Amino acid sequence: MTATLYVCTTCKAGEIVEDDAQRPGALLHKALIAAGAPQGVEIVGVGCLSACKAGAAVALSAPGKWSYVYGHMTPDDAADILAGAAAYAATADGLVPWRERPVIFRKQSLARIPAFTLPLEAAE
Repeated sequence: MTATLYVCTTCKAGEIVEDDAQRPGALLHKALIAAGAPQGVEIVGVGCLSACKAGAAVALSAPGKWSYVYGHMTPDDAADILAGAAAYAATADGLVPWRERPVIFRKQSLARIPAFTLPLEAAE
């Protein structure tokens, strides 16, 4: 099963960006693509992750696994992001042991979202 690493390509990362300039999120996406996705990970650029105050943002998800959103990422973080994505992809539930996560994933996590199971069962 493939994990998806979503990268917000519209993130300005708190910078003033001219309309014709590349945004920090787009530069992060390019750095991740250039470094190459680890086995079991697909890198997908998206228009917005609604983490504007914490950009540049990325998210990790896979069917049946916890999902994560991380912020304040830069192109210099590409190797750590990809290492964290590989560790995530290797888990059955998306829960990478704390000490095995890259430091940026430990310190720059914005959200952890439980796995969705469909169809959702009605509350009793």
